Amino acid sequence: MKVCYNKFFKLLIDRGIRKMEFAKMAGISQNTMARLSRNQNVSLDVLGKICCTLNCKIDDILEFISEDKEK
Repeated sequence: MKVCYNKFFKLLIDRGIRKMEFAKMAGISQNTMARLSRNQNVSLDVLGKICCTLNCKIDDILEFISEDKEK
């Protein structure tokens, strides 16, 4: 099962926030933003910072994709 952060990036677009602007607001690194862009794993601490900054729940920023859907 993989994680997809498309919901997070859509939320940023909907709120008119640029990626690097958000990284500064949330206190996360550019490398972490790059990992999110590539749908790679990030720590729960990072996900918590994102949710606190955007005042949202974790299911508002990510979804799990089963291996079956990818094929």
